[in-house]
Amino acid sequence: MPLVALAPPIPVPLAGGFDYVTVDAARQRVYAAHTGAKALLIVDSKSGAVLGQVPVGPMHGVAVDPATGHVYTGNGDDRSISEVDPVAMKVLRTTNVSGPVDALVFDPTNGRIYGDEDDGTTLFVVDSKTMKLVKTIVLPGHKPEYLAIDPVTHAVYQNISDLAEVATIDPNTLAVTSVFKTPELTNNHPLQYDAAFHEIVVGGANGVMSVYATDGKKKFETSLGKRFDQCTLDQSTHVLACAGSGGLTAIQIAADVAPKIIATVAVDPGVHTVGIDAVTHDMWVVWATGKVDGSQFVRDFTLQR
Repeated sequence: MPLVALAPPIPVPLAGGFDYVTVDAARQRVYAAHTGAKALLIVDSKSGAVLGQVPVGPMHGVAVDPATGHVYTGNGDDRSISEVDPVAMKVLRTTNVSGPVDALVFDPTNGRIYGDEDDGTTLFVVDSKTMKLVKTIVLPGHKPEYLAIDPVTHAVYQNISDLAEVATIDPNTLAVTSVFKTPELTNNHPLQYDAAFHEIVVGGANGVMSVYATDGKKKFETSLGKRFDQCTLDQSTHVLACAGSGGLTAIQIAADVAPKIIATVAVDPGVHTVGIDAVTHDMWVVWATGKVDGSQFVRDFTLQR
C-alpha cells in the first residue's frame, strides 16, 4: 500500500518556509501558511496550479469556513487573526489579539475561531460573524501546540507541549475544564480527534503516538520511531497523514488496535505539515528546501490500496 506522488513538485513563488496546510475539498482548493513569505498560499487541488498568494503577515495557522469558503489565518508575530476571501484574493477583516498566533481551528456550528498563542499561555476565541475577540482563555503551561474540536460536543482539545498534557476547553464557559497527562510523550505536537471513534490521537517528539478517550483514559500507546510535526486525520478512512522526519507517513487508526504505519515516502527534510482532501483523500505537503536559491514547493500524494 504505497504512497505515490501524483505529479512532480510544483514550484511556489516567493521565498520562505511554510507552516500549517488545509484543504477545502468542496471548492478544490489547498491553503498553506507561507510563513516566510508572509502570505496565504492558494493552490487548485484539481490542476495543481498555484493560483496566488494573499499577503496577511507571517502566518502559521489556517482554517476554512465550509459555508462561505473564506479562510481564517493566524498571523504569527503580527498578533492578529484575519478573514480572507480566496476568490477575490484579499483580506476582508482582521482582529488584533494579545500574542502571536500559531495553530488555528474553526467550529462552523458556533462560528468560533480558536487560535493558540505561540509559545504562550493563552487561547484566543474570535466570533467569525463579528470578527471580534470574545475571550482570551488562560491555558496551563507555556507551549500550546495543535488543537482539535469535537463536532458533536464542540469541546476543544489543546496540546500543552511543555507539560506533556492535553487540556479540554468547554464551549459554553470558554474555560479549561479538565487536563490529562500524557507522560509517555515528549514535546506533544500533532493532535487530532477521531469523531467516529471518540478518540484523541496525540504524538510526541520521541516518536511515540498514543490514543486517549475524551475522559483522559489511555487506550493505546505505540512507538513509531519517527518524529512528526503536523498530522491530519481523514475522518472517513481513519488514515492519519503525518509530516516530518523528511517525509510523509500514513498511519491507520482503529477503534480496537494501536495506530500502525501503513505507508511512508521520503519527500524533503523541510516537510513538516500536511493537509488531506476529504473527497479524493489526496495528501498535500509543502516545503522549503533550505538551499540558497530559496526553492519551495507544493506536492500531492495518494495512498494506493
